[in-house]
Amino acid sequence: MYPYHQYLGKKTICEEVPITFPYQHQDFQPGIENKMIPRPISENPNTYHCGKLAGKVAFITGGDSGIGRAVAYLFAKEGADIAFAYLSEQEDAMETERHIQSLGRKSISFMTDLTKEENAIKVVQQIIQTFGHIDILVNNCGVQFLQDSILDISDMQLKTTFETNVFSYFYVTKAVLPYLSQGSSIINTASITAYKGNKQLLDYSATKGAIVSFTRSLALNLVKQKIRVNAVAPGPIWTPLIPSSFSAEEVTTFGSYTSKVPMERAGEPFEIAPCYLFLASDDSSYMSGQVLHPNGGDIVGS
Repeated sequence: MYPYHQYLGKKTICEEVPITFPYQHQDFQPGIENKMIPRPISENPNTYHCGKLAGKVAFITGGDSGIGRAVAYLFAKEGADIAFAYLSEQEDAMETERHIQSLGRKSISFMTDLTKEENAIKVVQQIIQTFGHIDILVNNCGVQFLQDSILDISDMQLKTTFETNVFSYFYVTKAVLPYLSQGSSIINTASITAYKGNKQLLDYSATKGAIVSFTRSLALNLVKQKIRVNAVAPGPIWTPLIPSSFSAEEVTTFGSYTSKVPMERAGEPFEIAPCYLFLASDDSSYMSGQVLHPNGGDIVGS
């Protein structure tokens, strides 16, 4: 049974598998966090913070909710000012921005479509005007659409998935790179699907494989500039992408032992954020072109 929330005694329709999350579905991608039950856990209250990112400015795409929000909160607690972009989830974004500010850090947000290169350029220019510099880039925005067959993947879906999950990473990186300097860090969000695949997420898995290769190649490309490039490949994490991707019934067993996760549960965003902090800080000064795997114990090729 899910360790952070109690839904004891409830069963799925088949009456065999314990419910891990209540029935819910959202028709909008990438999903809205404030409509989720239970809300994802964005912060670990039991951690000690020591200013590992003091004086830094981080730009996080998809930073309004889910993993992006958890990363923003942890970075802020470690002393960074935060800029983040989101598609249209204004209520989530305002909540995230207010909380970052309550942590004593500056925060600005941008509602924009980063699949358009001109938007990426405009956002980065505004961040520079506000903060004067960018030290950390987290490419994190993404969408996924389940289909049972490649024959069901429309041209529009294919383009949307690649433009959001891959093209935006290129556009934002190109826009940010002129402002990065020695010691800067780029962190890309990949996925366990890049290594294990997923029979219902063909285009999504393909984009995540592309992100891994992009990470490794960009790391080699920027090594002489002493800019590090790494990635995080999460397993099943309770974020708005889940109820907006899966059916209401599929959500009830998300991340459970039916999905063969060794820990038999989905992860929370706060459990993933420390990977990003490690890669953003000097703790990982001898790492580039690498991928971290917070996935509930699933052993995959690196």
